[in-house]
Amino acid sequence: MTQHTRTARTRTVLTRVRVFDGRRIGEPGTVVIDGGVIGTDSGTDSGTDRVVRVDGGGAVLLPGLIDAHVHLHGPETLERLASHGVTTALDMATWPPELAASLRNVPGVTDIRSAGTPAIGPGGPHARIPGLAGTAVVTDPEHAKQFVADRVAEGSDYLKVVLEAPGDGGIDGPVLAALVAAAHAHGRAVVAHASSHGAWTTALDAGVDHITHIPLGRPLDPAEVARAAAGGRVAIPTLTMMEGIAVARGVADALSGASRSVGALHRAGVPVLAGTDANVQPGVPARVEHGASLHRELELLVAAGLSTADALRAATSLPARHFGLADRGVIAPGLRADLVLVDGDPLADIRATRAIRRVWCGGVEHAVA
Repeated sequence: MTQHTRTARTRTVLTRVRVFDGRRIGEPGTVVIDGGVIGTDSGTDSGTDRVVRVDGGGAVLLPGLIDAHVHLHGPETLERLASHGVTTALDMATWPPELAASLRNVPGVTDIRSAGTPAIGPGGPHARIPGLAGTAVVTDPEHAKQFVADRVAEGSDYLKVVLEAPGDGGIDGPVLAALVAAAHAHGRAVVAHASSHGAWTTALDAGVDHITHIPLGRPLDPAEVARAAAGGRVAIPTLTMMEGIAVARGVADALSGASRSVGALHRAGVPVLAGTDANVQPGVPARVEHGASLHRELELLVAAGLSTADALRAATSLPARHFGLADRGVIAPGLRADLVLVDGDPLADIRATRAIRRVWCGGVEHAVA
C-alpha cells in the first residue's frame, strides 16, 4: 500500500492580537495565517509544519485595507500601497492593457482589480491627458458596444466612464446609455467619474452603479442624495483628491461643501467607500500619494460624519461587498490573509491606522513604510 507524505506548510501564529470584527475590537486572542488564508485552528504544532509565532502584544489586527480608487503605474505602485497597509487596490484607469495585466496576481504585494482603459468623451479634460484619447474616446452607441466588449476581452473587472458637466465635452447621452447597457449585459458594474454637480446628475440619470468623486463647493441637492439612496448607488467620494484640487485652486473652503455631501449621503444610507484617486499621472488636477493617502481619506470621512467604525468598514468590508470580493474585507477562517497590525485604537482615534506595525498580503509579510 502506498503511503502519502503530507507536505509541510508554514503557518504564522499571531498571538495576543485584538481583532476588529467590523464593529468593535475584541479581547486579545490568536489568529493563524495558513499559507495564503486565515486558518481554522488554534495554531498548535502538528510536528511537520513550520510555525512562526508573532506576539502581537495587544495590538489591533485589522483586515487589509482596500483603496477603492487608485491608478496604477508599475510594480512600485503595488509596493508603496502594501507598505501602508493597502492590500487591495481598485484601479480606475490604467492603460495600455498590458500594464494592468502585468500587475495582476503578483504574490506578496497589493492585489488589484482594474477597469483598464476608461470611456471618455471627445472634448472633456480627460481627452487632453497624454496617451489616453486614442483608445478611450467613444463616439457613438455602436462603438460603445464594441468598446465594452474589448474591455471585457482584456480582463477589465468593471467599466469606468468619465462624465463631465453638460456641454463640457463629455460622453453624450445615447453613448452613455449604450455603455451602461453593454457593461451590464456583460455582467460588469459601471463606475462613473463625476466631479461636478452636472456630472452627478448625469450619473444618476444613466443608472451607473458607483459614482466616484464628490463636487466641491455647494453640497449635493437633497433630492440628488435621495435619488442616490433610492437607486442603490455607491459613493466613492475621494475626499483626498478633492482636498488636493481645492488647495491647488486656492479655494480650500470649497472642501466643506463636499464634506457635507458625504455626510448627507451616509445618513441617507448610501454606502460610502474609501478611495483616494492616488496617482502620479501628468495632466491631472492633483497628485495624490499611493498608500499614505488612504489614511488621510479615513480621517476626512470621519470629519464628514462617519463614525470611526464606519470609516474602517469603508476601507474593508464595504468595498469587498460592493465590488464582489467575497474572499476578503473581514478577518475570518478561510478568507485571504490580508492583515494589518496597528498600535493604538483606531475606534478611539482613526489616526491610529497610520501606526502600522506589520502587514500581510495574501499571507506574505510585507515591509512597512
